[in-house]
Order: sequence, then structure tokens, then C-alpha cells
Amino acid sequence: MAKLIYSMITSLDGYAEAAEGDLGTGADDQEVHTFINDLFRPVGTYLYGRRMYETMLYWETAHAEPGQPPHILQYARDWQAAEKVVYSTTLDSVSSTKTRLERTFDPDAVRKLKAESDRDLTVDGPNLAAQAIAAGLVDEYHLFITTSVVGGGKRFFPDGVRLDLERVEERAFDSGLIYARYRTR
Repeated sequence: MAKLIYSMITSLDGYAEAAEGDLGTGADDQEVHTFINDLFRPVGTYLYGRRMYETMLYWETAHAEPGQPPHILQYARDWQAAEKVVYSTTLDSVSSTKTRLERTFDPDAVRKLKAESDRDLTVDGPNLAAQAIAAGLVDEYHLFITTSVVGGGKRFFPDGVRLDLERVEERAFDSGLIYARYRTR
């Protein structure tokens, strides 16, 4: 059975999306990006909401841009090789390979996907992740914490949910970013 992982870059004050501007520095560092590449290379399926899918769609053609460094090319290859499921009521279609469109998030269908998959899955984007967390589907949480306090936006963890987690791994990078991995108890 595969694990469902929720992972995002977050601000120091816990926001996965800032109300204004970006989440700060650290994640664009080559050392961090290479670590992320290695960490998520085994992922077989990405679960996206519309907005996160539209952001990640960059990786469908990133390899075609001249002068890309090896760590960017590797991530593009890995992303293109994985299956993608996009949950959206507003998209008419998806434009990346190995991608299917679902109109609603069905927790039972995700449970079945986890049970039948031999490779881990990720749920990406705070709105979609909130649904997976509420359904008790998330097995691990991977936070990439920047050094910035942004003061508002969309929180990494949704309001109204209590989780008692076990810290499994942590790592600090020269850029100041901290990686922390937790699993459900």
C-alpha cells in the first residue's frame, strides 16, 4: 500500500500561500531543489487542485528551455513520468501527459488508489490537502519552511483539524530553509 504525502513550501508562520508576494527565499536553492528531486522521484501519482496544477504545468515543457541546469531537467523528467490527477470543476481539459481530470475529490477513490498503488502519492495545494486531511487520508507531512514570516494567506494545515504527529526527519540547508517530515501516529 502506498502512502499519501502532503508536502509544500511554507513560510515560518505556517502559510503555504502568502496573501501578498511569495513565501520567501530558500526553496530556489540548487541544494534544496536537488534534495526535493531525490525525495519525490519515487512518487508515482500527484493529486492536484486546479491552481496547483496550473502552477506545476510548467514542468511539462521546462526541459525545452535552453540553458536549464541539470537539477531542473531532472525534476522535469521525473514530473513528466508520474501520473497526475487534477480535481477541478472549472477546467475543461488538462494539457499534460499522464494526466486525468476529476470533477470532485472522492476520498474512497483515493483510498482505493493508495491500496492498489506500489508507489507513493502526493496531494498538493492547501485546499485539496485540507479535504484529504479531513478524510484521514494523509500519512506523511513534508514541510519546507522558509525564513520569512508573511503574516497571512492560506495555511499549510487547515483550521479545525487536530493532528498528533511524529517527527521522523529534519534537515537544515545553507539557504536557511528547514525540511521537516512528520507521519501520523
